[in-house]
Amino acid sequence: MSHPYQMDFPVSWDELHRNARALSLRLLDKGPWKGIIAITRGGLVPAAILAREMDIRLIDTVCVTSYGKSDEAGTEASQGELNVLKSVEGDGEGMLLVDDLVDTGKTAKYVREMLPKAHFATLYAKPAGKPLVDTFITEVSQDTWIRFPWDMAYTFATPLADREK
Repeated sequence: MSHPYQMDFPVSWDELHRNARALSLRLLDKGPWKGIIAITRGGLVPAAILAREMDIRLIDTVCVTSYGKSDEAGTEASQGELNVLKSVEGDGEGMLLVDDLVDTGKTAKYVREMLPKAHFATLYAKPAGKPLVDTFITEVSQDTWIRFPWDMAYTFATPLADREK
């Protein structure tokens, strides 16, 4: 299967936690926040960290699927049709909308239309989706596949010099 990703960006649990805390720091002065709406599944872990760091107790979810199943190499299929499994009431006023990343912006655009008054925050942003996010920590190129720690297992890595043999 061919895919548009030329680079991998593996994210460790420590790095994810540091980035979520940095995002919390940026968001503290933009509140007060009534609560957090996590976009599942990727937004769940960042939302939990933000909730702790910002002392927010109300957490809800918007459940949207847009990616296909992963292949044997761990690369997911390209984005397909959006499927909304669960929505939330209201326009998002006073709420913090959280996801792990914004990629093409397809999911972000849909959720922003659903919750136009929410403040949208992600850990990572790619150029195509970046205009849809209010606050993010790290920008990565569009051709980079971000490998989150919940998608990886620790395994032996072949030394680069040995890959050529």
